[in-house]
Amino acid sequence: MSEVPSGAMRFNSDSQKLEYWDGAQWLQVSTRETLTGGPRGLWAGGASPTLHNIIDYVTIATQGNAIDFGDLTQTRFTLAGCASKTRGLWGGGYQSPAEFNIIDYVTIASTGNALDFGDLNAPSYYRFTSSLSDSTRGLWAGGYGAPSRKNTIDFVTISSTGNASDFGDLTAAKAGVSGCSSPTRGIFAGGDTPTVINNIDYVTIQSTGNAVNFGTLTGVRSGVAACSNSIRGVFGGGGTPTAVNIIDFITISTLGNAQDFGDLTSARQQVSACASSTRGVFGGGYIAPVNVNTIEFITISTLSNATDFGDLTQGRRALASLSNAHGGL
Repeated sequence: MSEVPSGAMRFNSDSQKLEYWDGAQWLQVSTRETLTGGPRGLWAGGASPTLHNIIDYVTIATQGNAIDFGDLTQTRFTLAGCASKTRGLWGGGYQSPAEFNIIDYVTIASTGNALDFGDLNAPSYYRFTSSLSDSTRGLWAGGYGAPSRKNTIDFVTISSTGNASDFGDLTAAKAGVSGCSSPTRGIFAGGDTPTVINNIDYVTIQSTGNAVNFGTLTGVRSGVAACSNSIRGVFGGGGTPTAVNIIDFITISTLGNAQDFGDLTSARQQVSACASSTRGVFGGGYIAPVNVNTIEFITISTLSNATDFGDLTQGRRALASLSNAHGGL
């Protein structure tokens, strides 16, 4: 077979289905509406304190325990994930003494092990990085590599494979930032410089350039779990450095400070969140001295406390999540 570019489409006359080439195989095109069981949320990597390469998934519209999806190409934690409707990407991470700039990808509607996508733009600065996306672009921002933090923002085109390109810079060099998005805006919140901060930055995803100040969280926090639908960005947990159970929210299309949304079921940090158009789901994290497997959820349009959803396959912290139905799509 001649080489087929990743993302190419064809009509399969035998199955009467539209298919796309993911770089390794032809797969049936699915949308959020046609996916069996509805939108999926995936969590990958993490530490318990043993490092993991596992990928779990849940059906966001239901409740229940996570199911094994496959494995990352590299065992690591402090990575960051983003996704289109079809592909999920995880970039960066750390496994002592190595700091990784690798990007993995999976096809969200299937199960299986991740494949190599390419590399982030600058090696040795990608633990405690952050990621977000719209339907076509994935962005990674901030992070830490001894002895310094970084302000760089990288981007990729999710439908192709290859290395990331420079997008611009955050308003400050910081690690432990958290990202979410609408179809036009990307939001990066919290972090540490190393002083723990409450700043919120934003970018226009389909442009390139430096981030601009959006407002502030209700308090200083690093390692917050961020998720969104197309209207609201929600930020849960994190450290001050003491773990908190706070959930904040913003309206992404406006500028201004975050407001109180409710509380997680417990104070935890290094938790990770994903979302559908209606639900935000928070998984994993650290409640000293325990790495937890707890998954809980909120209804994004309603101010309230989180409710139990189920459990991850393994309790772990500093894992990374994504979904095929988040606010950037």
